[in-house]
Amino acid sequence: MERLIELSPTEIHLAFASFCIESTARRLGKSYQEILSRMNRVGLIENYILPCYDTLHTESRGHVTENIIECLENWEARQ
Repeated sequence: MERLIELSPTEIHLAFASFCIESTARRLGKSYQEILSRMNRVGLIENYILPCYDTLHTESRGHVTENIIECLENWEARQ
C-alpha cells in the first residue's frame, strides 16, 4: 500500500509561492533568482501571493501567472 505524505498548510502555501515565482520567471524569460528578488523588493509574496492564496489557487495556472506578472509590474511602477 502506498503511503501518502500530508503537507501542512504552510508547506502548501510556500509551494504555491514557489510555483508563482518559477512560472513568472519562465514566462518572462528570466531567472527565478531575479524574479524572487523583484518580488521581495515590492513585497509581493508576503503582501499578495500568500494572503490571497485561497482565491489565487482556484484559478488556472496561466491566469495566475498573468495576474502575478501584471501585479509585479504595477507594484514596481509605483516605487
